[in-house]
Formats: sequence, structure tokens, C-alpha cells
Amino acid sequence: MLKEYKTVTEIYGPLMMVEGVEDAKFGHIVDIEIADGSIRHGQILQVEKDKVMVQIFEGTEGINVNKSTVRFLGKPMELGLSPEILGRVFSGIGIPKDNGPAIIPKKKMNINGSPINPYARDFPNEFIQTGISTIDGLNPLVRGQKLPIFSGAGLPHDEVAAQLARQATVLGEGEAFAVVFAAMGITFEAAQFFINDLTETGAIERAVMFINLANDPAIERIATPRMALTAAEYLAFEEDMQVLVILNDMTNYCEALREISAARKEVPGRRGYPGYLYTDLATLYERAGRIKGKKGSITMVPVLTMPEDDKTHPVPDLTGYITEGQIIMSRSLHRKAVSPPVDVLPSLSRLKDKGIGEEKTREDHADLYNQLYAAYARGKEAQELATILGEAALSEEDQKYMGFANNFEKKYISQGYYENRTVEQTLDLGWELLSVFEDNELKRIDEELIAKYMPQFRK
Repeated sequence: MLKEYKTVTEIYGPLMMVEGVEDAKFGHIVDIEIADGSIRHGQILQVEKDKVMVQIFEGTEGINVNKSTVRFLGKPMELGLSPEILGRVFSGIGIPKDNGPAIIPKKKMNINGSPINPYARDFPNEFIQTGISTIDGLNPLVRGQKLPIFSGAGLPHDEVAAQLARQATVLGEGEAFAVVFAAMGITFEAAQFFINDLTETGAIERAVMFINLANDPAIERIATPRMALTAAEYLAFEEDMQVLVILNDMTNYCEALREISAARKEVPGRRGYPGYLYTDLATLYERAGRIKGKKGSITMVPVLTMPEDDKTHPVPDLTGYITEGQIIMSRSLHRKAVSPPVDVLPSLSRLKDKGIGEEKTREDHADLYNQLYAAYARGKEAQELATILGEAALSEEDQKYMGFANNFEKKYISQGYYENRTVEQTLDLGWELLSVFEDNELKRIDEELIAKYMPQFRK
């Protein structure tokens, strides 16, 4: 028996206070019938004795306090799931947006999920090919990993996110792969870019999209990544698929969290964000991983824009603590028309050693990326020296390294958004670029590997 109440006492922002309520539970959903007979949906945010605070997904505009009926449904927010969700586009709260039929669920799951038991976790150790050299070659992505992209306003993170959704795949036969894409607080134009890009390239067939637009309610933005992760958990652990989850843009999600926190009159933490921001982000990020005895996996790439390119801002700062590395976008490379403008030196994948090597990628992978890092770092120093002193003041050796760094940016980092390189092509390109050095200068590569792979690239 559903309980109905006409005891709404107060509305402020997206929140509604209902009094005299019995047996309400945090996180359960409610229906609100307003004066014109239409229904709005909400979620219980706080329970204090018989007072309940409800957040309204569609916003509270036009709601009359005295003529509204609140119906408590007695269950948490759920998402209906079946394999038919692949190829579909949904709103931020799981309503189909592509004019397709409603999903007939095989299973309904609570969107709040639960973190994976640490004891049941399996260690990430299998390579995922993204087709992007700066990731595959230097910061490999591993199944079950959380590898965020740190970007800034005006940088092409949307293009990189679309490229990942389009190109990412697992190596090996018989592996089912899917992409779950959640967009939070993006413009209509950006949403259409993602939908069109995946549709035109056919990648939509293996993708599920949850789109929350900038003009949608902030409350919905908080549910969107949870919807996406629930879909990913179903595909990975019920349908045995390897799932890549892309969350774009986590900064918009955190802004929505701050907005709701302010409406609840909570004590603000750093830069006005709620004190539980770390905990809240962890409840999302820790849903990625592998489970012992299960074939599927969830790999996560959250994308976030750093306000004023500040790495110490709470969102990138806390994200860095919870995740396993970061891919950093560079404004200076973007100005040089390098695409995608990945800043190789500060980028890091903490699990890169686990997913590479013989039978995973290739035996030369680890030595090769160490040598490329070392040579590029030396070349960047030479570039800076040349800016201050002029190229003529550089030694012959410095000029060689500067030439390598320029070539590395032009050929290795820059590949455009539609070139899909296999890991072998990426590794071969690394050898080709290193062929300007003598064998004795390649101090980080085993001599046997140099003898095996280098001769074909020597001029």
C-alpha cells in the first residue's frame, strides 16, 4: 500500500520538505502529483523523525505547496536492464531519448550499487587497446583500472572521449566489449556531437549512452553516473562483457553536488564543495574493477576539466587520490595544433607495468616506453634552452634531442582524432623515432631487443 501525504510545508530550490511521514528511508523514490495532475519524481535526501527532505528531479517550479500530493513508493531508484540497452540513448535518469521502444527489463538494479568487496577484487592485468599512441604506448590502460583524463576549458577532451568510445577494444578472440558513456552537464551541441559520431561510425551498436544536458536539473546530474555504472555492472557481471565507462565531465557532477549541498544548508568545505566530496567520488570510482570468478570487467575513464588548469583544485586533487594515474591534456601542445594534445611527461598510468609485455602486447614495450620518456624529457629541456639561448647555442647532442622531441610531438603524440593505431604500429613508431640515436645512447633498452627490432628502422 503506497502512502500518500498532503503535508508539504516548504520548498526551497530543488528541495521539498514533507512533514508527518512514517517509515521513510533515505534514497527511496517518491512521486509528486501537482495541481495540474502531472507527476514529478523525487528522491529522499534526508529523514529526521517525521520530517523528510525530498529532492525533485524535474525541479520545483510551478509546484503549489497546498495542492501537492507526495506518494512514497518504498523502494530505491532502480534501472531496468537487459542486453537490449546496447545501442540506445537515455536521459540522465534512464528514460529512452532516441524514440526507440521502452526497455523490457530482465533485471532491475538499485542505481546506488555497492562497492566491490576488496577481498573479491581481482587484480587488473590485461591490456585494453585505445588506438591512441600516448595511452597505448606510454600509459597503457588495463582492464579494471580507473584512469582519468585531466583537461581544461577549451581543450578537446570531448574529441578524445569520443575517440576512446569509438576505438577502444580488448585484444583476444571471443571477448565481448561494450562502452557505457555518461555525459553530465554538457551542451546540446556536444551531446549531438557524441551521438552523431558514434552513430556514423557504427560504434553506437556496442555503446549505451546516458545524456544529462546543461539545462537539465542538477539533481538529475547526480543520478547520471550512477545510472551508467549500474548499466556497466549489469553488462560486466551478468552478461560477461568487458566494459569501458567514460564519465564526462566529472567537474559538472561535482558542481551539482555543491549546488545541492548549498540548498541543504550544509557546512561547506574547500572552495564551497561539501566535506563528503571525497567519499562521494569514491562511491562512484570504486565501482570499477574485476571480480574473482567473473569473466567481465569495468574499466573507467572519468574526464574532468580543471578550473583555471589548477591541478590542486578539489575535483582533480581528490580524483587523483582515488584513481590509478592520470592523462593530462596540454594547452601549449594544443596551441601547436598537436591532436590529441596529451602532455606525456606528467601523465601516468600506475598499472601500466601490469598490462604489457610478452603475450599481452610485446616484449619490448616496457623498455621502449622508458627510453621514449627519457629521450623526450631531455628533448624538452633542449627546447626550453633553445627558447632562452637560441638554437645556435645548443651543443650537437642537445640539437639531436631537440629534433627528436619535435618529431615525437609531430608524429607520435599527434595522430588526429580518427586514426586508430594498433599497439604494434605504436611500438614500431617508437622504434622509428629512436633510430636517430646510436645503440650506445639507448641506455634503457636491452641490447637483445635493440638487435631484434632496430635494424629495420635504421636508414
